[in-house]
This record gives sequence, structure tokens and C-alpha cells, in this order.
Amino acid sequence: MSTRAWEGLTIPTAGTFNLDPAHTRIGFVVKHMMVSKVRGNFEEFSGSVVIAENPLESSAELTIKTASINTHAADRDGHLRSDDFLAAEKYPEITFRSTRVVGHSDDEFTVVGDLTIRDVTKEIELKVEYGGAGTNPWGAELFGFSISAEFDREEFGLTWNQALETGGVLVGKKVKVEIEGEATRQA
Repeated sequence: MSTRAWEGLTIPTAGTFNLDPAHTRIGFVVKHMMVSKVRGNFEEFSGSVVIAENPLESSAELTIKTASINTHAADRDGHLRSDDFLAAEKYPEITFRSTRVVGHSDDEFTVVGDLTIRDVTKEIELKVEYGGAGTNPWGAELFGFSISAEFDREEFGLTWNQALETGGVLVGKKVKVEIEGEATRQA
């Protein structure tokens, strides 16, 4: 494994790493009926991370296929793919492109970038926890990470909702993003 010491961490040497779909989960959580949470994930995506010589100049990009949304409820998934929400036929991809690393403390980094949903682009902030680097049994160099973020879905045109008789709304405005994953060095 090509690693180096940097501010108390063992990190990969500079290079490009691709997300490993078999070891990455792109999930989300949204409040449901004001009392519980619905969790889901996207099953089709690709992305890469470029580790720079100066790790604070590293970058990342992610492309998610909107039609791959899965909340384990076929009717709900169909509604989420519809024009009420993601409009998957018209907008087949959600993208994220980092613009800068704005800071770090120990193994936690704050990354800012542009999130595009339904052709609406807004800047969001990601909390990235670096999980460490290693080599898998087949010789591939990799590193692990956990990412969290939160955004208001209505800012991206995802405004559908339904009022509840008891007060409040069916679908919460805040979307929490939860990503766990690994990226392997590009050959």
C-alpha cells in the first residue's frame, strides 16, 4: 500500500480512487408523518476521489442514477421516481462535485461542493470521516470513509407534500444523507 503520514493520519499517496459499488452505500433519511423516519438508498452510482499531494486540495465527484432509488416499498419508490419528486425520466442523474475542502480536525474533514438535483444546483457541506487505508486480499489499494450531510429538499424543487389531519405534513423537508464506503486506487 502506498501511504504516507499526514497530520497524524496514515493516508494514501496522491492518486485517483474510484468508488467501489460493492462496498459503498449511498443512503438517505427523511421524516415521515412527523413521527418516524423513512430510510432509502440509491443502488446505481459512480464516483471518484482525487487525493492531491496536499490532501486539503483533494476533490471528489459523484453521479447517482435517480431511477435506482430504493426504500423497499415499490409504490413509494414509484412515487419518488415520478414528477412529484425526482422526475427520473427527465432528470436521470443527481450529481455532486466538490469545490473545496474547508477544514479538518483529526480524521474529520469538511468538504463543500455543488449538488445538482432536477437541474437545480446548490452548494452543500459534507462532513467526511476518513476511515483509514489498506490493501485488500487481491492487492487493490483502498481507503474507507463515512459522509453525512443535510439539505432542504424544497430548495431543489422537491416540493410535493400532503397536509395531515393531525397537523404537519406527510414528508419532511430535511433530507439527511448517509454514505458509507470504500474507494480503490485506479490502475
